[in-house]
Amino acid sequence: MRHATDPDHVIAVSTIVTRQHSTRRAALIGMLWGLGHTATIFAVGTAIILFNIVIPSRLGLSMELSVGLMLILLGGWNLWDFFRAASSSSPMFHFEHSLSEHFHPTSYRRSLNVHPQASQQSIGSRSDHSLSKAGRYQFLRPLIVGIIHGLAGSAAIALLILASIRNPAWGIAYLVVFGVGTILGMMLITLSIASTLRYAGSRFRRFNRNLAMASGFISVAFGAFIAYQICVTQALFSAHPHWLPR
Repeated sequence: MRHATDPDHVIAVSTIVTRQHSTRRAALIGMLWGLGHTATIFAVGTAIILFNIVIPSRLGLSMELSVGLMLILLGGWNLWDFFRAASSSSPMFHFEHSLSEHFHPTSYRRSLNVHPQASQQSIGSRSDHSLSKAGRYQFLRPLIVGIIHGLAGSAAIALLILASIRNPAWGIAYLVVFGVGTILGMMLITLSIASTLRYAGSRFRRFNRNLAMASGFISVAFGAFIAYQICVTQALFSAHPHWLPR
């Protein structure tokens, strides 16, 4: 559960949960993140424990770099959604949109020729399809994020186990308990974030939007910091990269 509160974990899941208004869905997001994290931790950690696999420094740094790049991507998505929503809610956008709807020749002809009920059914079917795809994506994203985080932390956890537990069976049991604790810890984190957002959002209308923007900036900045540390400080692309699993 302590591992679930690492800054990169909290920042990554916050960029996802700030778009949710349901505490139940937020808890499910935390559980999926934990499942993805646990799956890779268990697979890679078990291989290291049983077969004494040594991960090269460049590969280990590359796995940690993937977390930084993922944080930049998640934050960028949040910022894109925020600025797109802000532009679509501006008065000029609504004015231009209404002009294009009322005075565009092709849309005017379609409005005359298409039967209203058939048009509504086609629009409804398209919206249902897009909503179902968006729902699947919302649950697939935390699973993928958890898998990437598990790849980055699996070597450090396995080395910690090898240094303290000599019996492979007990080492694997440690991984299982560790995974369960990570899932529970992330569920509690996402629940607390979603509950706070729901409580504050009902009182301050712009709070959720501003928090989504802030989480996007923080995620991009922290991801860039991780990438700088790995690429420059730890010299990923040099002839002799130095990597200390943590």
